[in-house]
Amino acid sequence: MTVSSKSIDDLFKEGLSLRRQVLGAEYVDRSMESANDFMMAFQRITTEWCWGYAWGRDTLDLKTRSMLNLAMLTALNRSAEIKLHVRGAVNNGVTAEEIKEILLHATIYCGIPAGLDAFKAANEVLQAMERESGA
Repeated sequence: MTVSSKSIDDLFKEGLSLRRQVLGAEYVDRSMESANDFMMAFQRITTEWCWGYAWGRDTLDLKTRSMLNLAMLTALNRSAEIKLHVRGAVNNGVTAEEIKEILLHATIYCGIPAGLDAFKAANEVLQAMERESGA
């Protein structure tokens, strides 16, 4: 079954699974459980379309999608989302060295203020992950 022929329920189920895989089940489950009726509309569309439809396509691998996300989030100056997606990128096989290169490249095209925020956000997460792993 191709992505375009899947039902909304299929997109949600597959999106939820993929979202948990990339971002971590604890984070995703906490987001879903804390959503009231109003916020659940956003949780559903994010899970169905972002994760089930876009991330669920097989033309690009998850590592490439993570790399693109980091660059786009830098362009949008969204440091909170960068923090979330740095963890996801590492889960998808992106190395700290690759993250640095992505952010350097994005800094050139997006500007120093956006790049600085991205570097600070990524560094915070990478240092925390290093402490968590005991490395």
